[in-house]
Amino acid sequence: MKPLRNTNGFTLIEILVALVILSIALLALAGLMVTTTRNNASGGHLTEAATFAQDTLERLRVSPLNTIPLNIMTQDSCTGSTGIIYTRSWTAVPNIPFPSSTLDTVTITVSWVDPIKLQPHSISIVSGISQ
Repeated sequence: MKPLRNTNGFTLIEILVALVILSIALLALAGLMVTTTRNNASGGHLTEAATFAQDTLERLRVSPLNTIPLNIMTQDSCTGSTGIIYTRSWTAVPNIPFPSSTLDTVTITVSWVDPIKLQPHSISIVSGISQ
């Protein structure tokens, strides 16, 4: 008589081990997706803050140089597309006059609070404006 040993398929234990390995891998991927989503949101906030700083710099560049207050910090706030409130502040400092024009250094800082981690963030742009 032949033993009843069939080697044509998987055993129940092999299937359970494979399912455990698959579930661990899927849980790791789920954690990775959460981290990726948070990092994308943080990058979006940084991009939005840089856009607000660039907007302020462009407004200062097109305004006459004698209308920009020197050595005085000016501040305003704006709301981003996600509802975050960004606070912009800028200061213009006079530099050495050139032969035909003057050059001012403008520092623009945009600050905001991360809504998920409740941590403050800021970005600064420094540029020169000439007349």
